[in-house]
Amino acid sequence: MSAQETIKNQVTSHKVVLYMKGSPDFPQCGFSANAVKILQACGVHDMFTVNVLEDPEIRQGIKQYANWPTIPQLYVNGEFVGGSDIVTELYQSGELQKMLQS
Repeated sequence: MSAQETIKNQVTSHKVVLYMKGSPDFPQCGFSANAVKILQACGVHDMFTVNVLEDPEIRQGIKQYANWPTIPQLYVNGEFVGGSDIVTELYQSGELQKMLQS
């Protein structure tokens, strides 16, 4: 299975998917830590996370998949939401909470 197929499978078979550096318990960058904190603040505790530091093919592939150059990347219901800045803005405006409830 190619990295693109693996990514498509991951984002379509889980409601909330976060590609991040590290894990929710031990994030390896501040932006990933921020995204995890926001999701937890929204009541998401069953997110599917992928540590891109463990798989160079996924790390590169996810940037191509969403045409988005940075990590973390959040997907909700199979749709690309954005990176840390966008997730923060959506959370502050209340949009992220609505997305996660639907």
